[in-house]
Amino acid sequence: MSAHATPGQRAALPLLLAWAALVVYASWFPFSGWRWPTSDVLLGLLRLPWPRWRDAFDIAANLVGYVPLGVLAASALARGSAVSAGTWWRAVLAAAALSYVLEVGQGLLPQRVPSLLDWLLNSAGAALGAALGVWIARTGSWSWLQRTGERWFAQQSRTGFVLLMLWPVGLLFPTPVALGLGHVWEPMGEAVHAAATRIAATAPWLQWLHAGPVHAARLSPPAELLAVALGLLGPCLLTYSMARPGLRRVWLALGATALAFGVTTLSTALNFGPQHALAWCTSTSLAGLALGCVLALVVFGSGRRTAAALGLVVITAGLAMVAQAPADPYYAQSLHDWEQGRFIRFHGLAQWIGWSWPYLAMLWLLRQIAGRD
Repeated sequence: MSAHATPGQRAALPLLLAWAALVVYASWFPFSGWRWPTSDVLLGLLRLPWPRWRDAFDIAANLVGYVPLGVLAASALARGSAVSAGTWWRAVLAAAALSYVLEVGQGLLPQRVPSLLDWLLNSAGAALGAALGVWIARTGSWSWLQRTGERWFAQQSRTGFVLLMLWPVGLLFPTPVALGLGHVWEPMGEAVHAAATRIAATAPWLQWLHAGPVHAARLSPPAELLAVALGLLGPCLLTYSMARPGLRRVWLALGATALAFGVTTLSTALNFGPQHALAWCTSTSLAGLALGCVLALVVFGSGRRTAAALGLVVITAGLAMVAQAPADPYYAQSLHDWEQGRFIRFHGLAQWIGWSWPYLAMLWLLRQIAGRD
């Protein structure tokens, strides 16, 4: 990239590589059962068949998923504000070539189906994104975004920003309680129990591992309310540990509340259908969301290190609450839908983010408390 590129354009290349890796992950998950086709079948795969059926979710996902790829590709190819039509073409052709390779590769996986329609939608999304990327480069919007970030955030931590961006992705995976990330006891217990059954000497431990924590029939309404509130307050405090003091933090807290509401609604719609999108909006959940927002507004004046310390306490307490949440039938059914249905391409990624986000956030907050920016 040219020396005339802006800092935002220089950051576009690593972001492009990261997004391309996510696209590969989503296209080829679960990466198992690979089969090498005969020459006749391979020629058929290279032609990409037209699908026999269409799904509205897949159409939207294939179109929208390549828009960021087009934006980042055009930004990475740009040279300052001197952007030519060739920049757009190169970005679109690169994204279309990646999509074609991935679609052909899907023919080698038993759980995936290659599709000419998917390739066309991917290419169209990349074209829209590349046009947006060219416009951003020509108008100097990268510099504006950088200046805006410097006004809002005192610390430009890439790790911190990545954690903030991953939080809503983790919320897409079904949780036993609204905003309750980090529910790892049961899957970890099952994995350890399966491994330990091969060792007879561990028999006394197997019953304890199989039992796990003692769950009530369900969380009491006050406990569920508190768990939801902590699930929102933790990310807000993590944001405060980077943000400059002042009223901007109020807007950040309100934005986090709106984002939590929107993503949880989207997750419910994906799991149970659009007609049930607001099924999670019980009086307890909404009260917990409101309480979390109020608490975030109360402590918006905290210093950055104080916010980090409070965030560490809040996230730890939230994990303790989530660990006691029972796996109710609706939660189990939503997990089954994710693992068996159209969500298979997102299952592994969102699952691991949902499980690991609180623990990664705690490690990062510990560094903030120690003064290691």
